[in-house]
Amino acid sequence: MKRLPLIDLATYSLLFLCFDCCSQNFTVGLRGGISIPNLTAAGTENPINSGYKSRLGSDLGIFGEYKVSELLSVQAMAEYSEQGGKKNGLQAITNPQPPPQYLYGTFNSEAKLNYFMVPILAKFGWNLKTSRFRIYVSGGPFVSFLLSAKQVTSGQSPLYLDPAGLQPISPTQSFDGTQDIKSQLNSTNFGVEGNVGLMYRKGPNNFFIEGGGNYGLLNIQKGTENGKNNTGAATLVVGYSRAIQK
Repeated sequence: MKRLPLIDLATYSLLFLCFDCCSQNFTVGLRGGISIPNLTAAGTENPINSGYKSRLGSDLGIFGEYKVSELLSVQAMAEYSEQGGKKNGLQAITNPQPPPQYLYGTFNSEAKLNYFMVPILAKFGWNLKTSRFRIYVSGGPFVSFLLSAKQVTSGQSPLYLDPAGLQPISPTQSFDGTQDIKSQLNSTNFGVEGNVGLMYRKGPNNFFIEGGGNYGLLNIQKGTENGKNNTGAATLVVGYSRAIQK
């Protein structure tokens, strides 16, 4: 039988010990719930980038968590986040043949932006009177990648010269349509995420409910003709995780 060199035996032993040690402190899990995103105007507002309200979306993720101590752990996550915003009622559109720069119509408009996010979070937790319940807070940076972006509009209205809708210049027309706007937006973003949660622990199994949010620090538009916006979302999720055991 061929013998392994001592250096190989030492290497294999070290790797086994590292895996054995880390596995006792490592947890994997998944989470899912609702995202309540909005677009906030950045810099100088214009009628195109202002006036957005929150829309409703979904937030899904899988994560791995390494326990550094009883107080601190580090969590890395792959997260799917639906973001964007909506405007309903009288609002501005860009005039294809200016002047004036803007025209106005009464319709519904929804920006649907879908991101793949990778947050790296520091997580601090404290056991309650019984060790089965634990509260925690987490926070840290994320990088995100734009998966898709669409502007969905609907409704019928005349076009107006003024934002008050007192000077119609066209008969009633349809605003029904979907426009792919991904090419108008930056493909990546960077921001911060924070959460607070309550966990119930039973053996290696953990069940939790968590509320928090994320906010992108970079403007999402490539150009300035439609103004500048930042995107972010409040989230409410439930989840399950399990400690990896030997």
